Amino acid sequence: MEPSYRLIISCPDQVGIVSAVSAFIAQHQGWITEAHHYTDPGSQWFFMRYVVRAASLPFDVDQFQELFAPIAKRFAMQWQITDSRVPKRVVLLASKQAHCVSDLLYRWRSGELSFRIPCVLSNHDELRSYVEWHGIAYHHLPVTADTKAAHFAAIEQALAEAQADVIVLARYMQILPASLCAQYPARIINIHHSFLPSFVGAYPYHQASARGVKLIGATCHYVTSELDAGPIIEQDVMRVNHHNSVEDMVRLGRDVEKMVLARGLRYHLEDRVLVHDNKTIVFN
Repeated sequence: MEPSYRLIISCPDQVGIVSAVSAFIAQHQGWITEAHHYTDPGSQWFFMRYVVRAASLPFDVDQFQELFAPIAKRFAMQWQITDSRVPKRVVLLASKQAHCVSDLLYRWRSGELSFRIPCVLSNHDELRSYVEWHGIAYHHLPVTADTKAAHFAAIEQALAEAQADVIVLARYMQILPASLCAQYPARIINIHHSFLPSFVGAYPYHQASARGVKLIGATCHYVTSELDAGPIIEQDVMRVNHHNSVEDMVRLGRDVEKMVLARGLRYHLEDRVLVHDNKTIVFN
């Protein structure tokens, strides 16, 4: 993939935004390779994503930010520019279940997803050998009902030391404190094993089985202080029927969870997700 800059913009909609941004890039001989625009009809909020060949511009990201700032101020933009050559630092939080962690490690090792993994944090030690086989640091941070404060203090410190850009809860079966969620807005990604907003909380497959559902699913979403209620990035479903036991649903659901989490993380890594209020615009 050729080096590129990704320009992400959201702002109140008005005439001239696309013209101003495109003219700025053209003025500096920039080559746009991908362009997305969308206006939310309810809020009249405008969203934009441009990908520009890095080699076509005569300056780096820092200079881009400096030169583009007057346009951003003019339109009251919330914006960022990122360099595709700088992979994001992703810290995985895990528990005992391996399917999501192993899938992401495979995609990372094969180069299918481009990111760095400074470490994996877990409240159990079961996945240590598998993670360390990949040459990745594994930190076992046990937790009990009486040690949650110390546990999350250790998590917070480890994330800071790892300089985490993104945190992925890869079936990490603990509820993060609101203070930690507030430190990483739209940067903590969770995979929930149901098609939200149905069956929030624990044991969603058991809840689904009790209701006799015909579809089970998984939801990748950003984590907020409200349990399983953050902005949704990606979802998918799988058909089941009355023959399927809870164990069947768990087994089938794991496949959906892996795919949904990988897609959601990819969208985030490629700067395709813009958050507005409690929902997302995903330029996939």
